[in-house]
Amino acid sequence: MTETSNIGPARLGARLVAFLTERRGLVRDYFSAISGSGGRLVFSLIYFVALANTLSLADFGLFATASAAGVMLSRLLAFGFISALYRTATIRRNLIGTFTAGFILLSVLSLPLLAAASYGVYLLFFAGDLALSVFAAVVFAEALLWRPVEVALIVNNGLGRFGRAAVMSILGTLIRALLAMMFMFWPAQGIAEWSLFYIAANALSAAIAFGFFYPRQRLRLHIPLYRRRLADSIYVAGAEVLFYLQMEFDKLLVLAMGGPHLAGLYAIIMRLVDLTAIPIRTFSMMLVQKMMRAPELLARLRIRAGIELGVFLVSTLALIGLAVILHFFPKALGSNVAEAAPLVALAICVPGLRNLVEYEAELLFARGQTLIRAINLALLAGLKALLLAWVLMRGYEPAELVWSLNAVFALLYLASALLTYSALRLPAKAI
Repeated sequence: MTETSNIGPARLGARLVAFLTERRGLVRDYFSAISGSGGRLVFSLIYFVALANTLSLADFGLFATASAAGVMLSRLLAFGFISALYRTATIRRNLIGTFTAGFILLSVLSLPLLAAASYGVYLLFFAGDLALSVFAAVVFAEALLWRPVEVALIVNNGLGRFGRAAVMSILGTLIRALLAMMFMFWPAQGIAEWSLFYIAANALSAAIAFGFFYPRQRLRLHIPLYRRRLADSIYVAGAEVLFYLQMEFDKLLVLAMGGPHLAGLYAIIMRLVDLTAIPIRTFSMMLVQKMMRAPELLARLRIRAGIELGVFLVSTLALIGLAVILHFFPKALGSNVAEAAPLVALAICVPGLRNLVEYEAELLFARGQTLIRAINLALLAGLKALLLAWVLMRGYEPAELVWSLNAVFALLYLASALLTYSALRLPAKAI
């Protein structure tokens, strides 16, 4: 009999209480951060249901795909200098004003690159289905309005102000949900009209974020300081673009090869999958901060395996719960979502595998291995494109297409794990 088996329930309970008491600051911070994720989850669901059932399925597919492209393109803003701002907030807080000034300067300088890249993406994927003005409006909302909101969130999280970040996150998602519900009663309900509502929602969120939540420090330009960080920031920008390319490229590919209607069905399923990632991202964010201060944290295989198993199980159970609800109440999320409801359960392994690929990319960022992270994400983006193109060219019905995604994401996860944990054997970069 082991020593543990001789410990009674009372002693085990006392040990657990002692463990949590010693780490009450960490527990408080986690629940402050997860409260933001919980609020976002609720309001994201309201926003999704309102929008998915107001726009036609084809328009929803076009908007979701344009939004995904906008999120990817937004990573070019300021040439990725947001990463330097995050590290500064986490480690050298007195320089936030200096690095914020650098972010503003580099944001302005990055606008021509952002515009050129946006036009190229439009010509490749949207020219035959969506007006350029509508695509430009969605990218403007994502890159120049919502991305700065994310900057304010990132800085507050870096400062350890998880409660403030949680409130800001909830407010941003609440504003989108309210505008989507207002749009339900608008006389014209096309994607062009919604793009203007989307701009208004993100503009209001940005005004609140910087008016009430961003730390007050004097803005001071220090060009030599930015030059030293710029190369690493460009690596991060490239890695972020590649990260979102491999995360969102499936929507672009489905639109290009399957048309707006299939893109709408696919976007609904992947949006439901994405909702399972919201609590996981909170955990990843706090782990990244911990690793910045203690790079040896994940040195033990048992700890790494336990974390990955936990991420997979939580994600999978979340999708199972959603699939069960939609099985018995297919119209619970509206008539448009009901068309995709029978397909949700077929993506059983996708959330866990997708969230693990995202988590592993964050490990390399935490250790300062930004160039390796960019290379890995480029390889994963290429692999995902090849696998999805092969699946789409086989002419599967929607149910067969969704089922095949489990194999696609399993191969992506195996490739990600091999690349990530090989890189983690290398010395961590000094931060």
